Amino acid sequence: MPISKIAYTLISFLAAIIILSYGKNLIMPFILALFIWLLIKEIKKGMNKIGFVRRKFPSWLLSVIASVFMFLVLGFVTELLVYNIKALAHSSATYTANLDKMANMLNDTFNINLRSLLGDYATDLDFASILTTVVNSLTDILGNAFLIALYVLFLLIEESVFSVKLKAIFPESDRFDRVDGIIREIENAVTDYIGLKTLVSLVTGVLSYIVLLILGVDSPVFWAFLIFLLNFIPTIGSLIATLFPAIYALLQFGELTPFILVLALVGLVQVIVGNILEPKIMGNALNISSLVAILSLSFWGWLWGITGMILSIPITVMIVIVFAQFPSTRPIAILLSGKGKADS
Repeated sequence: MPISKIAYTLISFLAAIIILSYGKNLIMPFILALFIWLLIKEIKKGMNKIGFVRRKFPSWLLSVIASVFMFLVLGFVTELLVYNIKALAHSSATYTANLDKMANMLNDTFNINLRSLLGDYATDLDFASILTTVVNSLTDILGNAFLIALYVLFLLIEESVFSVKLKAIFPESDRFDRVDGIIREIENAVTDYIGLKTLVSLVTGVLSYIVLLILGVDSPVFWAFLIFLLNFIPTIGSLIATLFPAIYALLQFGELTPFILVLALVGLVQVIVGNILEPKIMGNALNISSLVAILSLSFWGWLWGITGMILSIPITVMIVIVFAQFPSTRPIAILLSGKGKADS
């Protein structure tokens, strides 16, 4: 490969990273809006399977119904989260007292001074401020809600005329068919992943909610939603989703038994859903190497934080499909694939 071509590729790669990093406040809401739009299309596709709805409802009305339903669900979930986070903040004094109780118990039983081991972290531990940080993070997301909704609206409008524009750009039928096929393949792959992963994560969240409710853990809705969200992060997401409510139960009750029960039962839910239900529902549809999934998780997490981790797999799916369509980038698609071939 000529040196000039290598240099051009490196410069393009660095430029893309700079644009993604500095433009994340505009690009990230658009990516989120894109995935919400794809979920709306999935809901619309489900409604179209009902014969009466398909015959009586025009396409634009189905889009409106699916969009309203999606945003009502998101609004309802947001209200539940805000309520539960406030309830957690209200009980924060109890958690600090339980931490002292646990520290004394460890010191008496095992002669371990937890305060000295944690050092300055122990004195600076303030659960109210931690929960305030969580609320602020949620507020930042809600701050982008209008921009995301605006993006979704224009994506729905653009959807109706996009095919006409594509035909005008590619008047030759063979080129149009190829480009249209690439776009549809990307759309189907990402939509299938988001739809199925949402279903699997929802099952995990609901089962975890039932477990946490039975065990008496405070604000089970908040922890169930966190588990639902973290399950979109490959590999480490389910581990973190299990540890968070378990550690919280330890702080809430000040005893090891609730911690062990939450860790065991929520972990059991993760194992059953992740190793039995998820493979049956999703199969091996995503043609991505496990190593690439981890690297993608690290890269997008470094670039865009937790949101980047959640979006890492859908973005990688899109990259593999696009690269597979061109001879110059097809070898890269093969390297990124999990099956050793670029075709899904």
